Amino acid sequence: MRLSITHNTHYRYDAPVSYSLQQVRLTPKNRPSQTIVRWEIEVEGGTREVEFVDQHNNHVVLIGIEPGRSEISIVTKGEVETNDTHGVIGKSGGFIPLWYFNRSTNLTASGKGVRALVAELGKDYTSSLEWLHALSKQISDTISYQTYSTHSSTTAEDAIHLGQGVCQDHAHIFISSARLMGFPARYVSGYLMMNDRIEQEASHAWAEAYVEELGWVGFDVSNGIAPDERYVTLATGLDYSEAAPISGMRLGDSLESMDVSLQVQQ
Repeated sequence: MRLSITHNTHYRYDAPVSYSLQQVRLTPKNRPSQTIVRWEIEVEGGTREVEFVDQHNNHVVLIGIEPGRSEISIVTKGEVETNDTHGVIGKSGGFIPLWYFNRSTNLTASGKGVRALVAELGKDYTSSLEWLHALSKQISDTISYQTYSTHSSTTAEDAIHLGQGVCQDHAHIFISSARLMGFPARYVSGYLMMNDRIEQEASHAWAEAYVEELGWVGFDVSNGIAPDERYVTLATGLDYSEAAPISGMRLGDSLESMDVSLQVQQ
């Protein structure tokens, strides 16, 4: 499947900004499930300072606002050829060893909530893959999907306590639970083409776990499926903070507002 994507992020400030730097991870990866046909990043009101590939093999662009500006737009667009690998990415390359993906982070630290969820799931499964699929369903059944119920700093334990969350929270809980059982796991940010619309509400997030006989395998807990040809991966990391599509900082106390529009279509 060939997907056409246009993603526009527009920032406004109530006063001119002297310095701001955005870390942009909005370039799809080339991996077994997808190939970039064409891709470009356009910036209005800012400057592309530097580009690099980080430790997770993510393409990162640092974009600075032009001093004195009160608006900046970042538009990414292009086409990506995708295919359905049933969630299996395989032994994809990178610059860090597998043990790194067993590290706990503030967002994925396991506590009483995660341990109780894993204990309730049990161990009576014929394979690692079966257990991971059961884990995905357990999280979906336990933590209801509710938009605007959490925020970017909500931890896996917080979401379990609330009993609700969004795709980011589902991914963090899955990652924390998988690592507790010894599976290397990572966070994935990207796009999902919903079949009933062109205008998408937001970018998407899911998780990947490393299964010895298969390599990296994806799990979309929120939708209860393995990522297929409708998915496009942008970035991976230990958690949201390492794979966020855009993150940054600025000097001053000006108030920020953000508008996002996203189109994904075949």
